[in-house]
Amino acid sequence: MRRSPWATLAVLALAQFIVVLDVTIVNVALPHIQADLHFSADSLQWVINAYTLLFGGFLLLGGRMADLLGPRRVFTAGLLLFGATSLIAGLSNSPEFLIGARAVQGLGGALLSPAALAILTMTFAHGRERNIAMGVWGGLAGLGGTLGVVAGGVLVDSLSWQWVFFVNVPIVLALVALIPVFVRDVRHSTGQRSFDTLGAVLGTAGLMAVVYGVVRSEPSGWGSFEVIGVLTAGVVLLGAFVLVESRSASPLVPLRLFRSRALSVSGASLALNGAGFLSMFFLTAIYLQQVRGDSALEAGVHFLPMGGAAIVGAVLASQLVQRLGTRTVQLAGAVLSVGGLLLLSQADATGSYTSQLLPGLIIFGFGIIGVGVPGQINAVSEVRPVEAGAASGVVNAMYQVGGALGLAIVTTLSITHTTNELTHGATQLQALQAGYERGLLAAAAFAIANVLLTLATPQLQPTPEQLTEATAAA
Repeated sequence: MRRSPWATLAVLALAQFIVVLDVTIVNVALPHIQADLHFSADSLQWVINAYTLLFGGFLLLGGRMADLLGPRRVFTAGLLLFGATSLIAGLSNSPEFLIGARAVQGLGGALLSPAALAILTMTFAHGRERNIAMGVWGGLAGLGGTLGVVAGGVLVDSLSWQWVFFVNVPIVLALVALIPVFVRDVRHSTGQRSFDTLGAVLGTAGLMAVVYGVVRSEPSGWGSFEVIGVLTAGVVLLGAFVLVESRSASPLVPLRLFRSRALSVSGASLALNGAGFLSMFFLTAIYLQQVRGDSALEAGVHFLPMGGAAIVGAVLASQLVQRLGTRTVQLAGAVLSVGGLLLLSQADATGSYTSQLLPGLIIFGFGIIGVGVPGQINAVSEVRPVEAGAASGVVNAMYQVGGALGLAIVTTLSITHTTNELTHGATQLQALQAGYERGLLAAAAFAIANVLLTLATPQLQPTPEQLTEATAAA
């Protein structure tokens, strides 16, 4: 039976849609999850970080598994795992249970996302049709992030927080039923390749240990045996990861890629971009509901202008890089990110949304995509075409991991400041307000570092193909 490539694209894009949706849909449910399951302030971030770290940490392994086992098989397995853990997350009755489910859900996303992209690139020939398909893929993924906050608000307000997870289940079941009908069983290569599972486990475990150490620094203190021990373990695990990668015949992360200054600098820039974005989203979602008193739906709607600005910004960035070059656009995006975060940090509980929050959200929306599009182009500009996929996977993983590490640092600083304000006699509302401001200023520091880092990136005039792929990835 002949399968329509556009029907295949619809299945793949919908799967990627729910993966991206799950990054944002949970944010507006966080205050309800915290109250219902009795999360502490410092452990709440793990609802986001467990998903993000496992997703970023196993993204490259998922791509390798798709190469070896066949992308349709890995795509189906990832979808089933994603759907099953969505159901388990919704049924969670303790913080530990939910965090564990979210971690495995991130692993499911790490399997299905690169497999779906592999199927897409093999379904559409290089050229105009693939460019259109990549545009649709990237557009729907961006739409998933934007609509996630609104969908989360509707589900939380009308049903319960559990439904931000349950909603994935019928979608996954429908997609699994459609895969045999619309998705061909294609293979990337027939060569013998090995899994670098040890590398994935060491790298992800090391990162999780470092994040956990940062998180525990607030209640336990930086000099405590627990924090020093966990951070030391994280460093040792990451050192072992580098050693394994340097000796592996088929490494998860080909270390030789980092000989490219463009990839190293752009990867670090995208990691800082992820840190600013995830931190802003987490803090502002809680701030809108706990400080300003928004409902979950109101909070979700208030994020929409930022998503709209990011979509418009992606179109503008794609046009401007051809005229002005990548570094100029990336620098402008980093500066806008700083401005947006500084504006957001000045919001208070009594000011209007239109005057105090809306400008910062719009400016930040333009800024993050202004960094993302040229950053993706620069990252693969100096690598060989045969390694472009691996390089793209590395920088996407760096974005996810940077977001998780940044969120841990920013949240720890925010909680510490909130606690200090409470001990000095501030009210709960005043302390939360002060903690939000401190957290946003810390996120702005990441964006300022990105401004300085961008000055070291190369200036390129990208091809139309590079633009299409970079916009979809960003």
